[in-house]
Amino acid sequence: MKVADQLLQRLREWGVEYVFGYPGDGINGLLAAWGRAEDRPRFVQSRHEEMSALQAVGYAKFSGRTGVCAATSGPGAIHLLNGLYDAKLDHVPVVAVVGQTDRTAMGGSYQQEVDLAALYKDVASDYCETVNVPQQLPGVLDRAMRIAASRRAPTAVIVPADVQDLDYEPPAHEFKQVPSSLGMGRYAPVPADEDLERAAEILNAGERPAILIGQGARRARAEVEQVAEVLGAGVAKALLGKDALPDTLPYVTGAIGLLGTRPSYEMMRDCDTLLVVGSSFPYTQFLPEFGQARGVQIDIEPGMVGLRYPFELNVVGDAAETLRRLLPLLRRRRGNRAWRSAIEKGTARWWKVMEGRAEVPADPLNPEYVVHALDGLLPDGAIVTADSGSAANWYARHLRLRDGMRGSLSGTLATMGPGVPYAIGAKFACPDRPAIALVGDGAMQMNGMAELITAAKYHREWSDPRLVVAVLNNGDLNQVTWEMRALQGAPQFEASQSIPDVPYAEAAVLFGLGGERVEDPEDVVPAWRRALAADRPYVLDFRTDPAVPPIPPHATWDQITAAAAAVLRGDSDRGAVVRQGLKAKVREFLPGGGARRQAGRQAGRQADR
Repeated sequence: MKVADQLLQRLREWGVEYVFGYPGDGINGLLAAWGRAEDRPRFVQSRHEEMSALQAVGYAKFSGRTGVCAATSGPGAIHLLNGLYDAKLDHVPVVAVVGQTDRTAMGGSYQQEVDLAALYKDVASDYCETVNVPQQLPGVLDRAMRIAASRRAPTAVIVPADVQDLDYEPPAHEFKQVPSSLGMGRYAPVPADEDLERAAEILNAGERPAILIGQGARRARAEVEQVAEVLGAGVAKALLGKDALPDTLPYVTGAIGLLGTRPSYEMMRDCDTLLVVGSSFPYTQFLPEFGQARGVQIDIEPGMVGLRYPFELNVVGDAAETLRRLLPLLRRRRGNRAWRSAIEKGTARWWKVMEGRAEVPADPLNPEYVVHALDGLLPDGAIVTADSGSAANWYARHLRLRDGMRGSLSGTLATMGPGVPYAIGAKFACPDRPAIALVGDGAMQMNGMAELITAAKYHREWSDPRLVVAVLNNGDLNQVTWEMRALQGAPQFEASQSIPDVPYAEAAVLFGLGGERVEDPEDVVPAWRRALAADRPYVLDFRTDPAVPPIPPHATWDQITAAAAAVLRGDSDRGAVVRQGLKAKVREFLPGGGARRQAGRQAGRQADR
């Protein structure tokens, strides 16, 4: 047995089913071992190593297991970096197995020689090690797997090409040999009793409590619901925690921040007590004013508590176990529930506002309508991925994830391009569930189109073949365009922002997939239905209007006027931008039902003028 054979056997013993990778001569020994092992664990071939890493991240996010990716030396290892940084910043367990030039050539400026230990020093800071002799292998690989899982971080195992082909020898019962063993028990850290008592004292004293949860609360859904009910609190969600609690609960106010909802913004503005569970939401300006609210933070990672807000108490512990112990200490509010009632009414009204925003006419399609239409069509158990860019706005605001649904995006790195590879990783994690990727045309051109080839290669292996890629095709790198307008006071710079119109659906059909371009609002719902009923991956090329603004929920008329003034100073699409912005914003101030629609049409005519 060669070192490469033992490496694959060890991965199998760890329960690894898939390795997402791309071949190269730096891992030729591993590839030969894969052939001898009859492709176990399964080698999933992407079109680019960055996509392999992002697929491993998607797999880990939706399976709850550790993702594994592999690449050759030098260029392949470099290509993995972006996906590994996505794992690092979103706290996702991923192990990278990378090749290196032969040991005899190292230090000689040899072809494809890169100092991988230095290269990975930051991204795999929790653990990065090179296997120089066969006896190192089990200890290095086992530690990489354990540390990735326990610290929710990327780790790296570097194996020089000549080491892969050495005869394997296990570590001996000798001095300076390091034996190893498989597995890692489950654990759930809990805080001290005095911390729980102090947390209860703070939370019981509040009159207007708010809860903010992130992905760290995903396994504490029942406990979060009970705490919210006892305290009479509303619950806002950081984007990585969008699927931690169903959006169908009346007191769940939805996302927070620039991509968030108005009821989340108002709840944070008006609360006097804040409980944060499993979230490191970074934007302080969307949390209560300093001195306004007493705060308690609960997080499993000691290094992440005490950030973002001057919390009165920082509690370190597993979310579910901590809340379970905290609940008996909390006092149920039996009196005035006006605070909770106001949150529920505001949330219900917000969804009406979103419906109204989706109804605003655009040229040719309103992207808000495209995503809002999907909301009512989402299949049970659906997995939704969103790319970075304006697509993330509509994912955050228009999709109500029901019980059992999952969703994610690149939360902290906010890299372009994870939507499609995340969805492919999700299909390997859960081949019996439908997956939907919401992507912009910029991200689709960057790497999504190539990964359609990956979907075409593997979709017959999935028990449910549905993978729908919805491209919001507006010919513009839209999120940056709007950031230039709103934050820089600068009109669109077309040389950087305008991108070619590509027939995405036609390309999908050429690859053996399904696809269609949609340009008429009446065709949006039927197209979604066809894609969600298809027997293969399907691309929907929605021609959307770039002038529809992703207006933040806290935006005032003065801010909108200032942005409009910047646009009018020279934006190529200035008339449409102002009209769409006014039409969208006015929907927040209109009554419901028919009156809202009639008033909206009148406002639209005024804006057109």
